[in-house]
Amino acid sequence: MYNIKLLNRISSKGLENLEKRGYYVSQNADNPDAIILRSFSMHEMELPRSLKAIARAGAGVNNIPVDKCTEKGIVVFNTPGANANAVKELTILALLMSSRKVVDSILWSKSLSGIPEDIKVLIEKEKGRFVGPEIKGKKLGVIGLGAIGVMVANAAGSLGMEVKGYDPYISIDSAWGLSRSVKKAESLKELLEGSDYITLHVPFMDSTRNMIDNKAFKLMKRGVRLLNFSREGLVDNAELKKALNEGIVETYATDFPDEELIRMDNVISFPHIGASTLESEENCAVMASNQIKCFLEWGTIKNSVNFPNCDLGNMFNHRITLSHLNIPNMVGQITGILASKGLNIENMINKSRDKVAYTIIDTDTDIPDDILGKLENIDSMIRVRKL
Repeated sequence: MYNIKLLNRISSKGLENLEKRGYYVSQNADNPDAIILRSFSMHEMELPRSLKAIARAGAGVNNIPVDKCTEKGIVVFNTPGANANAVKELTILALLMSSRKVVDSILWSKSLSGIPEDIKVLIEKEKGRFVGPEIKGKKLGVIGLGAIGVMVANAAGSLGMEVKGYDPYISIDSAWGLSRSVKKAESLKELLEGSDYITLHVPFMDSTRNMIDNKAFKLMKRGVRLLNFSREGLVDNAELKKALNEGIVETYATDFPDEELIRMDNVISFPHIGASTLESEENCAVMASNQIKCFLEWGTIKNSVNFPNCDLGNMFNHRITLSHLNIPNMVGQITGILASKGLNIENMINKSRDKVAYTIIDTDTDIPDDILGKLENIDSMIRVRKL
C-alpha cells in the first residue's frame, strides 16, 4: 500500500497500526512515501521524489531540513506532548539533585571502598559537605508553558514550591491545564529576578538562541539553580561558565552536555535521556504513525511544523489535496479548472500557515489525469495528490 522508511529504531507497538493496514515498514524501504525517525540527521540526505511526509517521533525537528521539505511539499510532523511526562519526571529529578548535591555524595560514598578507616565514622564526619536546601517554599520560574512546562509547573507546585510561569504565546489548551497555584510573570525580567530555580521549556529557534546570556545572568539572584531540559543552544555556555565561577549560578542541570560543559564544576549533565522511557518511545511512535496514516490515506494534517492543520474527515468518494503558496486567487484558479471540466465540488477546506497553504477537495466523480496536470501547472502550486 505505502512504503515507510525508518531512519532510527522505532517502537514496534507504534508501527503495528501501519503494518496491519498493509504498509511496508522497514529501514530498507525504497521510494518511501513517508519517513519516521527520531534523532537521525537528514540534512545531508537526498530527499526522494516519492517522499510525501516525515514524522519525527519527538518534539524537536532541528535534525530535519524543514525549509527544503516545505519547498517540495513534504509535510513534516512532530509529536508534541507524547514524551511530556518523561521529560517532566527527569526535570523534577534534576530539580532535587541540583539542591541536595546527590551526585557528589554518591561519588564520594563510592570512593570509600577499601579505605581502612571506619566508614560509618567517616560518613558522620564528612556528611556536612553535602548540605543543600529543600525545594519546598522556594521560588521556581518556568520559561515556556507548553505541554512539558505546564506539567513541570504543576508538579513543582504540588511539592510546595512557589511557581511563576512566563510564556507570551501560551495556548488555550496549556492555559486550561495550568494549576491555579501557578502565577503569571508579566515579563521575563520579572521571572529571572525573582526565582531561586529557573527551568527552560521553549523551542530552539533564532529568537531563543542563547536567550540565557550575559544580560539574563545579571538579572538572576546569586545562587540560582538553572535547568535546561528543552534544547541545546538556549544557554550561552561561555556566559554560563562565568556565572558559575562568580557564584551567580550555583548549579546547572542539563540534558544536552558537550565537551565544555562536562568539564565545568557544578554542572549536572545527562546524556539526552529526557524522553528515554519505554512509555515515551511508544507514545511518540504511536502518534507519529497515526499522523502518517491519516495524511497518506485521507490527506489530514495534524501537528505539522511546516503546513497548517487541515482535516476534512475520512468519508469521501474522490479526493485531491493541494499544497501551494498562500497568495490571492489560488483557490479561485483551482476551482475554476475543476468547474471548466464540469467537476462538482462536494466538500472543500483551505487553510494557510505563513507563506504556504493547503487545500483538500472532495468531488463527486473521479478527477482525470489531464485535470491533475493543469492543477500542477498553476503558478505557485507546490504539490498535487490524488487519493
